[in-house]
Amino acid sequence: MMNYKTSLLTLLFSCFVFITFGQRRLAPLPECKNGFIVIAHRGSHLTKPENSIAAIEEAIALGADYVEIDLRTTRDGHLVLIHNETVDHTTNGKGRIQDLNLNEVEKLALNAKDGQIYKLPDFKDALKACKNRINIYLDFKEADVAQAYKEIRSAGMEKQMLVYINKAEQYKSWRTLAPKMPLMSGLPKNIKTKEELTSFLDKMPLEATDNIPNEALFEAMRNNGLSVFLDVQMAYEDPVKWKAAIDKGVQGVQTDHPQALVEYLQRSNLRNGKKAH
Repeated sequence: MMNYKTSLLTLLFSCFVFITFGQRRLAPLPECKNGFIVIAHRGSHLTKPENSIAAIEEAIALGADYVEIDLRTTRDGHLVLIHNETVDHTTNGKGRIQDLNLNEVEKLALNAKDGQIYKLPDFKDALKACKNRINIYLDFKEADVAQAYKEIRSAGMEKQMLVYINKAEQYKSWRTLAPKMPLMSGLPKNIKTKEELTSFLDKMPLEATDNIPNEALFEAMRNNGLSVFLDVQMAYEDPVKWKAAIDKGVQGVQTDHPQALVEYLQRSNLRNGKKAH
């Protein structure tokens, strides 16, 4: 997944003409009460289905700062939460989400480990569940920017949203339609110098990223206003992996184990971030 993201952004940097903003003006990230940010990947989904309202609710109960959710579009133009292009692996149905109408999606049951019945949620329900309770890290898979932003504004969630963009046209649309929305994406691995980093960010201003292409550039990344939220999510996470990310000086991580990570941060007095000595 990381290789795909970084190679995509390398292609964008090389081949696409983005809007040039001159001096970079950063949009503020959503406010968080904790100094070190915990992002629940697809919600808290060890027992609840990923991208479900139940997974969002559990992430909130566990004290995560953000819930990461994936956005796609049905055949009849409704925004729904699902990571994969097809419903085959996460529901009792089959087919591509873009080939199913909303009424067909509503009949699907998400695969669940606890024997309960969960439905694949639409974006409006997710926004309602998160409002004033948890921020959203929106992995923008396949959706219309104007429609998504309209639903975000209708829910009053503009200040609780960080959008991960995956395509050139998404970036251009978000910057045009919602210039105050903070955007995040991977940095190309071929960036080696501070000058190359600055040149890239001048052409494609970002508020956050999920990778560090060269650790020698980390200070320059911070000086350019980038927040860094590393992906540590995997089946087997542990304090060694978490500490390795924290020691880099990042602002937060995305995890599949929000409860265990929050407990580790609290035990280690790191919930408010690592203090400089």
